[in-house]
Amino acid sequence: MKGFGRIGLIGALTMSVVLSGCSLGGAGSPKEAESTSLKVMYYDERSFFSQLGMVYSAVHPEVDITVVTQQRQMGPSDEEIDWKAEFDKFVAEEQPDILMLSPDQVTQYAEDGKLLELDALTEDKAYKKETLIPGLLDYARELGGGKVYGLPTNFYSQVIYYNKDLFNQHGIPLPEDRMSWEKVFELAQRFPTDGAKDKRVYGLSLGYNSEFFQLGMMLGSSQNLNMFNPTSKQVTIDTAAWKKVFQTALSGLKSGALYTDDPFASSSGGQTYEDHLLRDPFVAGKIGMKLEGSFLMEQIKEAQKMVPDRAIQNWDMVTVPVNPESPDESNNISFNQIFAINSKSVNIEAAKEFISYITGEDYARVVSKIQNGGFPIRTNYLKDDSERNMKAFYSLKPAQSNMYKDYDKLPQDFYMNFMTIAQEELKSVYDDKKSLDEALASLQTRGQQAMEQAPKPKEKKEAGVAGGSGVVNP
Repeated sequence: MKGFGRIGLIGALTMSVVLSGCSLGGAGSPKEAESTSLKVMYYDERSFFSQLGMVYSAVHPEVDITVVTQQRQMGPSDEEIDWKAEFDKFVAEEQPDILMLSPDQVTQYAEDGKLLELDALTEDKAYKKETLIPGLLDYARELGGGKVYGLPTNFYSQVIYYNKDLFNQHGIPLPEDRMSWEKVFELAQRFPTDGAKDKRVYGLSLGYNSEFFQLGMMLGSSQNLNMFNPTSKQVTIDTAAWKKVFQTALSGLKSGALYTDDPFASSSGGQTYEDHLLRDPFVAGKIGMKLEGSFLMEQIKEAQKMVPDRAIQNWDMVTVPVNPESPDESNNISFNQIFAINSKSVNIEAAKEFISYITGEDYARVVSKIQNGGFPIRTNYLKDDSERNMKAFYSLKPAQSNMYKDYDKLPQDFYMNFMTIAQEELKSVYDDKKSLDEALASLQTRGQQAMEQAPKPKEKKEAGVAGGSGVVNP
């Protein structure tokens, strides 16, 4: 949900890794430079060097890197921990040069004057900001109150994959970029709904979002709606906008056009590798459209190679559905690692060079060959051999969602209790036991009661943590 969320740190370890000088040889050899050091905050030392450090160190052997690692430890008293305070304590004690923050933490630390501005870095001609994905710097400035204080190395987003052959076979217009959710459901419902479940075709697959309440939440998030106001402690679910969202979701689910089973559920033994590749019905050519991330491309390509006579062949992608009132942006794009420079850093120039490199074109060129579910933030390396619509992944500008804004201000346990109530109320609508109006009114009342009855945060003792380290939020 949130980028760096509730990752607890009990006895966070500070490890120094002194990198031996290495040379790339020839024209690519790094210039002689004065030795310096950097302390970098990351999940753990191993993953840092696997994902960032080895590439950076190969061209910057003069920099000695200290990795401040985080280890999560859950316990029965977990609910008593003030996660924000422990994160702040951790940063204050360790004073990393490079901070890894969530979007909310970037905003808070920028407001508190704890981060160094990066505008000069991004405006430098050598940084080539024109090859960044559209809207990234605007998003960064929004987080920083008008200034850039943090930059990600990669991003994650989804698209609507579609089967051209199925659309053409049934005489249905092909999907387009920037469709509304209503348009997507309208296209899906033009596919036939007859036939045995394991033989028929389906108009649309939404994976784990095909449960009524989850689907409604996804649609509501795309409309920038929220279910409650954490600051005023008011539930805001019984509105005309939410009613329209849930009605759209209900109509789609009831139409029979949606494939609602989880295609990645474990199957019976004795499966061949070919069967494994085709267990996703979209890959098997039985679904018109599917909402999914980038890894589906690799699955399709592997299936085409191994079972070309049974795998989908003619496919492409369009952007995720958008809010018609803001058709050029989406909160579907997420950044899980935003790197910033501590304003108290004593190694500012080295820290700037580190940020510049891991968000730059050279780093993007190297990691673009690695399929890890995300993409580097440089558009130069977001290409497909078959010239498919790769822009669908990044042509919409990233926007913040209201759905989980100020989530940490909610009373303890409220969110999970509200989700339970919401699923119960919406299920009664799906089962034709309540009208949508009745369910939303009941959810508003019961949700507000849960908000008011939720336990308030307990008094926090000054955290005493083994090893003198703090606890980090996800």
